[in-house]
Amino acid sequence: MTNRILARCWPLAVLALSACATSPTTGRGQVQADETTTVVPAAAEPVDGAQVDGAAATPPQPAAPAAMPAEGSDTPVAAPTTGLAIFESFRDGLAEPQCRDAEPRWRKHFAHAPQRLGAPGGDTLALFGHVVESLRAADLPTEFALIPFVESGYAPGARSRSGPAGLWQFITITGRSHGLRIEKGYDARLSPAESTRAAVSYLEALYRRFDGNWRLTVMAYNAGEFRVLQALRRSGGEVASAAPQNVGGLPQITYAYVEKLHALACLLEQAGTQPQWRAALDRPVTPLRAQPLDDARSLEQWAARNGQDAATLRRLNPALAGHWPSRGTPLALVPATGAGTAGTASAAASPVVAQADAAAATYTVRRGDSASTIARRHGVSTQRLLDLNGLHAKSVLRPGMVLRLD
Repeated sequence: MTNRILARCWPLAVLALSACATSPTTGRGQVQADETTTVVPAAAEPVDGAQVDGAAATPPQPAAPAAMPAEGSDTPVAAPTTGLAIFESFRDGLAEPQCRDAEPRWRKHFAHAPQRLGAPGGDTLALFGHVVESLRAADLPTEFALIPFVESGYAPGARSRSGPAGLWQFITITGRSHGLRIEKGYDARLSPAESTRAAVSYLEALYRRFDGNWRLTVMAYNAGEFRVLQALRRSGGEVASAAPQNVGGLPQITYAYVEKLHALACLLEQAGTQPQWRAALDRPVTPLRAQPLDDARSLEQWAARNGQDAATLRRLNPALAGHWPSRGTPLALVPATGAGTAGTASAAASPVVAQADAAAATYTVRRGDSASTIARRHGVSTQRLLDLNGLHAKSVLRPGMVLRLD
């Protein structure tokens, strides 16, 4: 990936983070350089060079009503909600709801984010809602819900060439240290249910360690707990009140990481004052719940038994798209359409179901395709095609990916 590097071990500047100590002090996986991060639409999922597993080949049909969650489900069935309610929950959970001193560079960089979040027909809003409610349940600031925007563009199957994977871009060593199973044929980092549970647990521990300072928490998530603690000791500041600029000795991209999240929060906060954007969000959204897939040996088998659409589940859960853990019961995100909705969930009622008319304006990537050849074939510019799908010049197109054309 052109603008991303693995976090360096301290003090060696060229070693990958996977060579660091295996404790949670190593950070979630990588320190990021300047990158263009987008809220990825349903049709395409690679972000900034990350390749994606489990992309849907065609827009799925509306999902049938789901069964109630099995005992032990990570999250209870949620009542049907709206995109506007998700946004209000996000805003209510911000540690710093006042939008001030946002870096103009990052405001410009992420100016597209509100439009992408409000776009109908994709999974991003539902995934965002699941993360927001997971953080609210843990009493954590919802600024943390913006981390997947920066890390993966909210693409559950995003995989970096340098190793990090999934919604939260854990490296292997950090993922395993937080309970994610990573083995031949199964990678729980690509499970948004399991990786979100791990990320929330990790962030909760960091948030406590840094006395409720959300900015230091995300710096530690990016660069590593040990690094930030060492920098704090050198600066002599108080943990709870320390500002990033007063904690010296960290990579510049770690300070930028905080600025990116604050700029994103400001952009969403300001978008929330615009009637047109609020109206776009004010539509039904079928919540996602984390569901143990008991008594099944494949996603398709569980879907058939529980009245769920297998294609939708594959798209939401790339870890289980053709894969299954060697032992134990996997956790998956499933549409909570059994939560008081009547009849089959419609495309309009569920953000995890592509709209029916989207099929006429999509293209399924074939072997040998490139962005430029696809763009020429369909009469759009290459940049327009990339922008529509949250892609960049170095993004990897994989056979079976579905790209939006307009």
